Amino acid sequence: MSIDARLAELGIELPVAAAPVAAYVPVVVHGGVAYVSGQLPFVDGALVKGRLGENVPMEDGVAAARACGLMILAQLKAALGSLDRVERVVKLGAFVSSSADFEGQPKIANGASELMADVFGEAGKHARSAVGVPVLPLGAAVEVDAIVAIRAD
Repeated sequence: MSIDARLAELGIELPVAAAPVAAYVPVVVHGGVAYVSGQLPFVDGALVKGRLGENVPMEDGVAAARACGLMILAQLKAALGSLDRVERVVKLGAFVSSSADFEGQPKIANGASELMADVFGEAGKHARSAVGVPVLPLGAAVEVDAIVAIRAD
């Protein structure tokens, strides 16, 4: 089954790949690996802002991480032409804007991790970091980047 068919089966429609907000490119492909820059969470067209443990509930944080994952997929599709070129999701890095006493970063990151497994199956299971940070670009609640092994054209 193609990844586009799998997305349709899951009822997932990818967002339009967002333009960079600074001096970088969204995806660099080198040596059979795609490096995806950190993606921010847009839900219903609005950036999810705030800090976990302060003013963003857990469920909104998980949804924000999933939204980052969807944008990673959108960026990969724009750069590669097809998500069928994804051989394996190697690693995700999740950055969670959170209060000093918030310890749920891994649960938040699951929003993106579970999406990758749902879409790519075993090839979507990956290594991961989930880190709490005091602030993210534009006040975002979550940011996720990715390293993905890809098949040649």
